[in-house]
Amino acid sequence: MEQRSNSQQHPNAGTRPQSLRAAGLALTGLAAVFLIEMLDTSVLNVALPTIAKDLAASASELQWVSGAYALMFGALMLVFGSIADRFGRRRMMLIGLALFGVSSAAVLFVSTPEELVLLRALIGVAAAMTAPGSMALSFRLFDDDALRVRATALISTVGLVGLAVGPTIGGLVLEVAPWQTLLLMNVPIAVLAFLGIRLGIRADRPDELRLVPIDVLGAILGTAAIVLALLTPTMLLDAIPGAWAVGVAAVVALAAFVVRQRRASHPLIDMALLRRRPVSTGLIYQAALGLATAGLGYTVTLQLQLVWGWPPALAALGVLPQVITMIAIGPFVERIVKTFGIDKSALFGSCAVITGLLLYALFARLSYVLIAIAIMLVAAGMRVTMITATINVMRGLPSDRTSIGAALNDTAQELAAGIGIVIVGLVVAASTSGPLIAEGWTSTQSITLENAITLGVLTLTTTAFTLLAVALVRARRSRAEAAP
Repeated sequence: MEQRSNSQQHPNAGTRPQSLRAAGLALTGLAAVFLIEMLDTSVLNVALPTIAKDLAASASELQWVSGAYALMFGALMLVFGSIADRFGRRRMMLIGLALFGVSSAAVLFVSTPEELVLLRALIGVAAAMTAPGSMALSFRLFDDDALRVRATALISTVGLVGLAVGPTIGGLVLEVAPWQTLLLMNVPIAVLAFLGIRLGIRADRPDELRLVPIDVLGAILGTAAIVLALLTPTMLLDAIPGAWAVGVAAVVALAAFVVRQRRASHPLIDMALLRRRPVSTGLIYQAALGLATAGLGYTVTLQLQLVWGWPPALAALGVLPQVITMIAIGPFVERIVKTFGIDKSALFGSCAVITGLLLYALFARLSYVLIAIAIMLVAAGMRVTMITATINVMRGLPSDRTSIGAALNDTAQELAAGIGIVIVGLVVAASTSGPLIAEGWTSTQSITLENAITLGVLTLTTTAFTLLAVALVRARRSRAEAAP
């Protein structure tokens, strides 16, 4: 049987908190970690015009101000997850938070666009150090899956609030303070997170660590594969020469990484663990969700602004129902899982995602109300399935691999999100000609773009449906094998 019981996995289970309140200090710290990661993803975007003027930054430099953080964040999670499993999850989290706070405060000394890009990359490194630990430590706090679901929902809800209100907070702050304040806000949040984790979570014991050497070559190949894979979507959509070569290089690096992991004495990722059905099922769920939601977000923006002519501010309000739904459904996820179980809850969530995608693809051009319903269905389904997928991945791993499991979980979604945008972007690019600008958009161009969006979302829907179907089949087989 692939999955061990909780008592086997955690021999000191009886000493663990038996309620969220008992783990309040730890959860406060972990929620603050997720908040700072998500807030930093969105809060600086609204300040880009101000930064361009203040630092005399070019368009490409502005792109890297946003992209450097996301690139380093996504590329280094696997490496730092592996290191955390070896040297201590809490220790890695505290080092990452210290780096987060110090590097954010260093914005006071930034005077050129290059310095700001470097600073954002450094903050991305700090985020990659903290991200695997936030889910790994929250999972390890409890023995009971219901408490794990509640903790995961709580922490992720706080992060989603940060992601949602980031642009609004940024806009308000810029009315009364310089743009550097947006990064300085990270400092008190990092201090809160540091204290909550330092005081609320004990250090890892030696028997909880994976005391083997780090696969340095595997880490280099894995990081290279992820960096190239994350760069490819942007290069393709911006028609940058050599984009396809970068994509091919990503595939080659990935193949070399897999070969290395199969041959290494102490691989970064044990391929045998990926064959465990709970783990592979959860990762497939996350990939499907990342692919679907990122692609949908891209097409909704095109639909509202280019086809219907909505200004950016109104278009931003147009996608607000998605964020509100993701936040609002959080407290009900535990009840859904308790009533139907993790696997059936994932099934219901998957059905909601597919239904929302189909509704958008086939009927979005008729009414904004239908768009709102579609993105709310996708958001609700994604929220339920994402939490259950995370629990699946984490409980399918040995206790000394939880950080690398959390890193795999996040990386699968990040990479799939990039692929989802590429799929839709390429379909749109192949179906339209000329620059995508709101001004002077003819009715013929609008119809052509709407048809392209429909085709792109239907392609996403088919791909996501296939992945979700595979995950559901694997989950059913896992239950059958676990049955006496």
